[in-house]
Amino acid sequence: MSRRAFVGSAVAGVMAAGLAQHAGAEETKTPGGHAIRLGAPVDAPGDDPEALALAHRKLGYRAAYCPDVKLGDKDRIRAVSEAFAKHDVAIAEVGRWCNLLEADEAKRKQNLKTVIDGLALAEEIGARCCVNIAGSYNKETWFGPHPDNLSKQFFDAAVENARTIVDAVNPTRAKFSYEVMGWALPDSPDSYLALIKAIDRKGFGVHLDPCNAVNCPERFYHNTELLNECFDKLGPYIVSCHTKDLVWDIEMNVHFREVAPGQGKMDYATYLKRLAALPNDAPLMMEHLAAVKDYDAPRAYLLDLGPKVGVGFEG
Repeated sequence: MSRRAFVGSAVAGVMAAGLAQHAGAEETKTPGGHAIRLGAPVDAPGDDPEALALAHRKLGYRAAYCPDVKLGDKDRIRAVSEAFAKHDVAIAEVGRWCNLLEADEAKRKQNLKTVIDGLALAEEIGARCCVNIAGSYNKETWFGPHPDNLSKQFFDAAVENARTIVDAVNPTRAKFSYEVMGWALPDSPDSYLALIKAIDRKGFGVHLDPCNAVNCPERFYHNTELLNECFDKLGPYIVSCHTKDLVWDIEMNVHFREVAPGQGKMDYATYLKRLAALPNDAPLMMEHLAAVKDYDAPRAYLLDLGPKVGVGFEG
């Protein structure tokens, strides 16, 4: 069976299951909805959790990346969790960026443990998710392209790894999630739905990064349709989101380049409206800019755009 046929056969069932599980979610798919929690990296002197939470609030953020904390440091985990809850700053994600399909067996096992510990930390500290890419068979670059990254072998390995991670922690609050990649599964809403069905764990959710799914001119030009497809098919499972933008640098072949939100061609009016209409308040996290001050302009862009399209932000 081809990858397209395999993925397609899983979509209808998982969409029906997701809609049944979230009865009434259709009513929220209108402009307005709940206020969005925006977040980005911030600087704060020292490592005091109270000061860090307040630094987020000072910039208008109500979501954050998980601060640096070790799984075994129970006191610091408690302090971070309490400080961020006190100031109503949601911890959006624990990122554990490593290759779960590393060719070296010892490294692969260590990477798996790293992500299991990340999900355990997310569960204990109250983060929405622990996120990683599904991996890569590329032996030179841990996240790089490889022909087998789009194969059934890759799909099966991603399913097995996700089950292992979720079953090791049995989370009740946090989810484990894969980030979409343009050259590895999940690379589309349909392939993500197929993974959800195959993994079959309540502890697995969706971390949405629609820019990562733009891997061809059609998706670039029709990113509004892509965004709507993402929310139509994955909406009930989305627990956290990334925000950035894309421009097309004209060369002799296709080259999309990441830029700050508002500087590219992504349809942010649609993105914000669909995110605000979700049944849960999935945070929206900016990323990949060089310095904390570089987030000022895209933050202002998003906070200005929101009210114009009927969307509010948590202040």
